[in-house]
Amino acid sequence: MRSGIHPTSRPVVFRDRAAGTHFLTRSTATASQTIEWADGNTYPLIDVEISSASHPVYTGTTRVVDTAGRVERFQRRYGHPVTSRA
Repeated sequence: MRSGIHPTSRPVVFRDRAAGTHFLTRSTATASQTIEWADGNTYPLIDVEISSASHPVYTGTTRVVDTAGRVERFQRRYGHPVTSRA
């Protein structure tokens, strides 16, 4: 690898705002906030909206989808009810 062309990787704390959890990992992302970690060191802090701690795929939770609203919208748009063909 050529020197001087790659960004600097350093420890960064990611805070999942939905789950309220923190992750200490390495990243090249920059941050304007800092946080003091359990080891006594201060690290850059990056807020994220969703991570593996709050994502439905990883947590096993599902969200309710309004399928009735979709069917009604389809019927209004095309003017006839949906029927199944056997």
